[in-house]
Formats: sequence, structure tokens, C-alpha cells
Amino acid sequence: MKLLAGNSNKALAAAIGDYLDVPLTRAQVRRFADMEVFVTIDENVRGEDVFVIQSTSYPANDNLLELLICIDALQRASARRITAVTPYFGYARQDRKTGGRTPISAKLVANLITRAGADRVLTLDLHAGQIQGFFDIPTDNLVAYPVMAEDIKRRQKLDDLMIVSPDVGGVVRARQLADRLDAPFAVVDKRRTAPGESEVMNIIGEVKGRRCILFDDIIDTAGTLCNAAKAIMEAGAKSVSAYVSHGVLSGPAYDRVSSSVLDELVVTDTIETSDLAKACEKIRRVSVAPLIGEAIRRIANEESVSKLFD
Repeated sequence: MKLLAGNSNKALAAAIGDYLDVPLTRAQVRRFADMEVFVTIDENVRGEDVFVIQSTSYPANDNLLELLICIDALQRASARRITAVTPYFGYARQDRKTGGRTPISAKLVANLITRAGADRVLTLDLHAGQIQGFFDIPTDNLVAYPVMAEDIKRRQKLDDLMIVSPDVGGVVRARQLADRLDAPFAVVDKRRTAPGESEVMNIIGEVKGRRCILFDDIIDTAGTLCNAAKAIMEAGAKSVSAYVSHGVLSGPAYDRVSSSVLDELVVTDTIETSDLAKACEKIRRVSVAPLIGEAIRRIANEESVSKLFD
């Protein structure tokens, strides 16, 4: 087994390597003067099972191109099998046509990864599960809710806990976490007024007197999550925290989280933590390196990945 890391999240790649007790493959992923990506693999990978660890987070296009060129370099170096490990799969929110003359960019990116030479894909909490079907190669979509559930059990009392989905689209995700914790769940019914903006319409479920935990897959500008948290508190909840798989956290997100009613925002390390996130007292991070590392070990050994979540 070989682990090759791009530049998007070297800390996570190193943590995965530590879990597996496998050093990262020596390689250079750098830029020419005009910012073209150049990759050199500095050790033999012929006949090896290679896992390329690279989230396609900001800057999404640069990191995506790094991933594609790493895959191409490995294919031309005669690697036996190449697995694209994308803890955060960018462009996943563009999974359908939302209007006339608009793209389905998630399918395009899936095609690019496949045509570059990847033999399989390993990712975590795709925004829409059907994106697995966009790939014509085996795709494993891990879920973060077991990691979140363990963290909640260690830090929260479960007697008056309630899991809340910030929108109707996340109901299945919230129910999975609620079932894991044997807790009730509620749903915030919202109407999106513009991209990145939302207006809370209704709360389905009784949150009064509960300590609520919002659970979602992506937090970008934090508008939806902070609006949902405010509505929950106005409905009589004792407190509200949030657990989110991918902390994109762009634009006004940090200011919104800092000034919100949220007690805490917990994100995983699928996206490298920025200096602003480190400085925000309300943001805490949990690692999914053991989860991804164990999935990599199982793939390399031809074992079941789905049994991780039984």
C-alpha cells in the first residue's frame, strides 16, 4: 500500500498515515512560475495499490487539478490500482439541473476523475447519495455520524437531547444520528430565497425544553445553520449546538457563527482548518482520520467497508 498526499490537506493525510503506520509516499506536487501544476513521484510505485488523498476544497479548481495530475502520474508510473480518496468532494452541490441551461458539474467532475485513471473512489458524506452513481468505477461513501455520535456521548447528557435537521433534505442524515443516540429528532422547514440565503418557515417537532443539536453535511456561509439555530431558540430550546461534516466556512461564515446563538460548532478535518477557524472560540474539530484510515486498510485487504457502520 502507498499513500500519496496532495496539498489540500496534508495534516489529514499525515494523520491517516499515522493510523495505518504507513509513511506518505515521497513526491513533489508544486507549481511552475505560471501556476501550472507539476507532479513528480520520487519513489517506485510500479504494481502498488496507491491511495491519493486530496480534498477538492478551496481553491477547488487547483486542488481538483492536482488530484487529476497525481492520478495521471501514477497511471503512467504503472501503479496497479489507484484510489482517489476525496474526504470532501467539491462540486457535489451541483448534482442536478436547477434551471434551464445549467450544468450538472458533479457528473463532469466524476467523469474527469474516472478518465484520469482512477480505479475507485473513497469519499465521505456526499451532499447527495446519488452522486455515487455518477462514477463508472466502485465508489465508497463513508458517513461521519458514528464519529459525531461518539463525540456527543462523551460531551453531552442524552436525557433531553434532540437532533435537528436544518432542512428537509437532511432528514435521513439526522435520523441516522438520532437512531444512533436513541434520541428524538426534528426538522427545520426553510425556503431558500437566493443562493446562500434562507428564511426559516417552520419547525416540525417539539424542541421546547430540549438541548438541540443541528446536524448537516456542509456549512458554507453559515446562513442556513445560524437562522435555524435562532428559530430553535425562539421556539423554547434550552440550547443549540451544531455538528457538520464539512466545514467549508467561506465569506461571512466566521462572523455569523461567532455572533450566533450556537453554543458550539463541531466540524471534521476533511477540510484543512484555516487561521480564522482556529481563532473562533465556537468552532471545534474532530478527526475522521481513523475512519478513513480503517476504510483504506479494508479496501487494500479486500475486506468489507460497509461493516464499519454495522
